[in-house]
Amino acid sequence: MADTKRTGLVQVYTGDGKGKTTAGTGLAVRARGAGFDVAFVQFIKGGRRSGELAMLEQLGVDVSRPAEVSTGLLGAGLNDEDRRAATEAWTIAAEAIGSGRYDVVVLDEACVALAYELVDEAALLDALAERPTHVEVVLTGRGATPALIEAADLVTEMRLVKHPYDRGVPARRGIEF
Repeated sequence: MADTKRTGLVQVYTGDGKGKTTAGTGLAVRARGAGFDVAFVQFIKGGRRSGELAMLEQLGVDVSRPAEVSTGLLGAGLNDEDRRAATEAWTIAAEAIGSGRYDVVVLDEACVALAYELVDEAALLDALAERPTHVEVVLTGRGATPALIEAADLVTEMRLVKHPYDRGVPARRGIEF
């Protein structure tokens, strides 16, 4: 759709609570339903493919997910695959943001990639500042940096109050992934 008269903003969904990716996915669905061109770039998350990605693709969202294997961040720490996948995701994201082709670009788990310095913060902030004015950018993930929070127009922090994982309930297909 590329409505260049629209003003795109920067939104950040961060914090230690559940729902950050869900918020970004919901916004992508809403935007696509309104006829907007949407890109969804997933940083960090590898391993089993979560259910929302198939639905986004069915709706015509351009989904990119360079991480193929589960991240070392959940176990032994950063590894070369994490670095490779984050570099590829950032290359795709920077093009999507700067091209003007998309009305909405969702960078899922980009805050985590920033927090672990897998993405250069200055490059990301420059891309946000220099993007075409109609491009809305949504960044999700724990650990949003102070500079990203300052640059954003909207910041929502998801706060963990209670979670079934604490009672030993495992992640459930269709709910958590």
